[in-house]
Amino acid sequence: MAKKPKDTQNSPAAGAKGKGGAEKPPGRFKQIGMVAKVVRQQSPKSIPIAVGVALVVLALAVLGGFLTGSWLYWLLLGVPVAFLVGFIVFTRSAQRIQYKMLDGQLGAGMAVLENMRGDWSVDAGVNANRNMDIVHRAVGRPGVVLVGEGDPQRLKPLIAAERKRVARVATTPIYDVQVGHGEGQVAIADLQKRMLKLPRNLDKAEVAELRYRLKALPAAMQMPKGPMPKGVKMPKGPRPQNR
Repeated sequence: MAKKPKDTQNSPAAGAKGKGGAEKPPGRFKQIGMVAKVVRQQSPKSIPIAVGVALVVLALAVLGGFLTGSWLYWLLLGVPVAFLVGFIVFTRSAQRIQYKMLDGQLGAGMAVLENMRGDWSVDAGVNANRNMDIVHRAVGRPGVVLVGEGDPQRLKPLIAAERKRVARVATTPIYDVQVGHGEGQVAIADLQKRMLKLPRNLDKAEVAELRYRLKALPAAMQMPKGPMPKGVKMPKGPRPQNR
């Protein structure tokens, strides 16, 4: 009697993959575990500090219950508040470590822009040169924000050229920010704060129209996501042949 083929659909290997054979992204708790591992490696004191802050909040809740006699109320209030405060301290430590690891790497600004809060759309590498000075374009309620990464002097013509391109298809406020430690530049850790402090000049309908108009511009050069290794230069194009 022939053996029945094994059901591969219910196997662990198949269950770990989604449609099309692609692996499923890690779950929320697994992501937190991965972040905690990095935080522990880069800053061993961060997690104990977060746990200590949570315990202090919980101790205050216990003290409140002891003084008032309402143990149930203070425990129901103190436990979630202690967890929340400890988690906030942990996430801020993780964010500081992330910025420290990204600082000085090409593409770090793009990594921050892609994870910004709010209604932002980002086009990576809308302008660049052979020295790997790059300009990204972010569109949101303030209007258009051009974010440059690289040498301050070499970025000026790149940003000016992109500003002219945007002005051809849309009348909107245009801001420019340079990421780095040079004069007039913004540190990677302060980029999101600078972006969020910009005035809200457009409503949602105007932002949608602006994005539609910007689609008329030539396609942006394809840039890899995330930080890029140092010392990489743009490949030179083919030389024109003499006829």
